[in-house]
Amino acid sequence: MPIIGPDPSCLEAEAREARPDVPVVLVAAVALIDVDGRILLAQRPAGKQMAGLWEFPGGKVEESETPEAALVRELNEELGIDISESCLAPLTFASHAYDDFHLLMPLYLCRVWKGVPQAKEEQALKWVRLEKFDDYPMPPADIPLVAILRDFL
Repeated sequence: MPIIGPDPSCLEAEAREARPDVPVVLVAAVALIDVDGRILLAQRPAGKQMAGLWEFPGGKVEESETPEAALVRELNEELGIDISESCLAPLTFASHAYDDFHLLMPLYLCRVWKGVPQAKEEQALKWVRLEKFDDYPMPPADIPLVAILRDFL
């Protein structure tokens, strides 16, 4: 007989994973899509956690800041581009448990900005087609977002 409602084993797994001692970190990310349909990836620089992995640009949401405002600020600081909050379209989010924190990361799409993205914080930048994303190792939280982008774009 099929199970109607949540699978009880799923609920048990969630209870085991609950870790109230671990902080939740809110980070906003964006898939910047150029006129050729490529998406900008940034490589985490040496000295940072997960150095060498490729990720969507963005950053931590400060206290009393919206995810959209954080992206406007972060993209200006990290890439030297100007975007408007109205040009950010929310797509999905990632919720991932790392060893010392739990990451909650909304992912936005953006096709319009002013300026040319430039590495301002020693990160490498690369415009990548979705079919080539497997060639770029990513943090665990970013990986499920790629499948959603593939389905959407």
